Amino acid sequence: MQQKPTRARILDAAHELMFTRGLARATTKEIAKAAGCSEAALYKHFASKEELFVSVLRERLPRLNPLLSELVEKPGERSVLENLTEIARLAGDFYAQSFPIAASLYAETKLKRRHEDSMREMGTGPHMPIEALDAYLRTEREAGRIAPDADTFAAASLLMGACAQRAFAYDATVGKEPPQPVEEFAAAIARTLLKGIS
Repeated sequence: MQQKPTRARILDAAHELMFTRGLARATTKEIAKAAGCSEAALYKHFASKEELFVSVLRERLPRLNPLLSELVEKPGERSVLENLTEIARLAGDFYAQSFPIAASLYAETKLKRRHEDSMREMGTGPHMPIEALDAYLRTEREAGRIAPDADTFAAASLLMGACAQRAFAYDATVGKEPPQPVEEFAAAIARTLLKGIS
């Protein structure tokens, strides 16, 4: 069987180590070793650990931004409810997988600041899905499919915040009762949000 290209192996190893150990504890040396390459080879593909982290988010986790971009360009192909449900489902999956990776950043103030500075330099960060959902909702408002006075930024913040909170609280509810499946959660959030902006 042919071995995966080096870049793909690095992304796989980074995803696994960042998920199991957290971003703060997964070193580039350990990632390179798990990928079967040198640390120098890792840096040929990724300029920094932050760039590697962003690549893991973009290439190994559920793809939220492409859906949002597509909906801005073609908003009317499905109902607003169907679109919001799909967005909430993807966002729920994305945050459930990214939260364990990024949570360790909050334990180390210097690392968190350096990470935020790097995100700004790369033009990315956790605000991007909110802004993209806001852009989609504005197109729906302009098309008359939601209320003309709907606060699209607040609505986007509520939906994404609920999905992020679900990921944060998910582990705390395990063992008490089965957590609500992401599909049910997404449909309920979408219906509730749409009532407020219709």
